[in-house]
Amino acid sequence: MEYTCIAKDVHLGSNVFLSKFVNLYGCVIGENTKIGAFVEIQKNSRVGRNCKISSHTFICEGVVIEDDVFIGHNVTFINDLYPRATNPDGTPQTQDDWKCIPTLVKKGACVGSGATLLCGITVHENAVIGAGSVVTRDVPPSVIVAGNPARVLREITLDPVDAEIYQRMVDTEL
Repeated sequence: MEYTCIAKDVHLGSNVFLSKFVNLYGCVIGENTKIGAFVEIQKNSRVGRNCKISSHTFICEGVVIEDDVFIGHNVTFINDLYPRATNPDGTPQTQDDWKCIPTLVKKGACVGSGATLLCGITVHENAVIGAGSVVTRDVPPSVIVAGNPARVLREITLDPVDAEIYQRMVDTEL
């Protein structure tokens, strides 16, 4: 595909849509998933089936995204709680000098644009993370969280208003 960088070790499911200017290496992408422009997905990460990953998103090593998940524009995942360029003795850090801390986004979750998710957390089933939120701890199932740090605003009941908001999020084009 023109203007994409897809390493040979990437496993793509059937009917995956890739926009231009994506960078994928060492990852697994499930069937029917859509990846927007300017997305990077690193090694040892997995995106499930029927997901939508919007443009300018960064999915780092150790992130697992289950099926039917929506990731908004410019979402950033973090996999290191104490990032450093050098060791205490001044030598540059290498792959051996840090520990990748995994993150899990469970089935049906929605992550709003501009959110940042710290590592070592789980976003549970059908949770919604508001745009611009900074998620520092686990998100319970079927709740809406927002803010910095993200806090539970309310449970999702899927009353007519929630259902309409949810459907608009899912229908958003890449």
